[in-house]
Amino acid sequence: MRRKRRRNWIIAIVALLIVAAGAIGLIYKRTAKPKTTTVRLGLVGTDSQPVWNNVKARLKKQGINIEYVVFDDYVQPDKALKDGKIDMHSCLTKYYFESYNNSQNAHLVSIGNTVISPLGLYSKKYSSLKDLPDGAMIAIPNEPTTLGRGLNMLQSAGLIMVKKSSGIKPSLNDITSNPKNLKFKEVDPATAARALSSVDASVINGNYAVAAKLKPGKDSLYMEPINKKAKPYVNIIAVQEKDKDNPVYKKVVKAYQTEETKKAIQKTYKGAQKAAWDIYGTK
Repeated sequence: MRRKRRRNWIIAIVALLIVAAGAIGLIYKRTAKPKTTTVRLGLVGTDSQPVWNNVKARLKKQGINIEYVVFDDYVQPDKALKDGKIDMHSCLTKYYFESYNNSQNAHLVSIGNTVISPLGLYSKKYSSLKDLPDGAMIAIPNEPTTLGRGLNMLQSAGLIMVKKSSGIKPSLNDITSNPKNLKFKEVDPATAARALSSVDASVINGNYAVAAKLKPGKDSLYMEPINKKAKPYVNIIAVQEKDKDNPVYKKVVKAYQTEETKKAIQKTYKGAQKAAWDIYGTK
């Protein structure tokens, strides 16, 4: 009888220990800090940080910490990604990215579309295209890709014509028709807005227009059409090829391509940038 009682006591004690261990484990799971993964994200300048801050806050709840690595030109991010100094970047167009990949034999891939930033033609002197006088001086970004894009935009506005064979990257030498005898002044893309005080009109990237307190929908003489021809100018999130299926990086893309991000883009850029995944697909 005593043995039976002792055995029952032992069983009861063991059961209590098991329950206690389970409770302690549950409490630990609830109180233990989740493992955080840091992702080094390359950006050019700081203008896109308000949008990324929105994404960053949501990713933090998933245990993903976004650490910004800021560059001051568009050449450095691809090199830094290739060299493993950053984990991903979100600041370059498909066209520029693919050009770098091909010329440098870099194994980088795009894993998601972010925004498209249409170029605009702005002026402090004139309020419409028809007001531009003969011989007007136009400032245009000197970076070859953006210069060609700017010329194609001016062509779509009916101001010039360029050789069809020049594709998406015409040069000033490819202009075949210039009825207003427009003159062109090549400037650094970052100074195109500042050039407004010394020229008749200026071709300005969307992010630089916003930084200069310009309102693209209201202040521009003309905006680049958002259509199939503009697809090469979609900005992307890029990673090394070996990381294209990285689940953490996929979560970053998923968190970016949301309605919440779209609202942050509109609030930050006021029309100077638009959500590209709605127009051209997620990647």
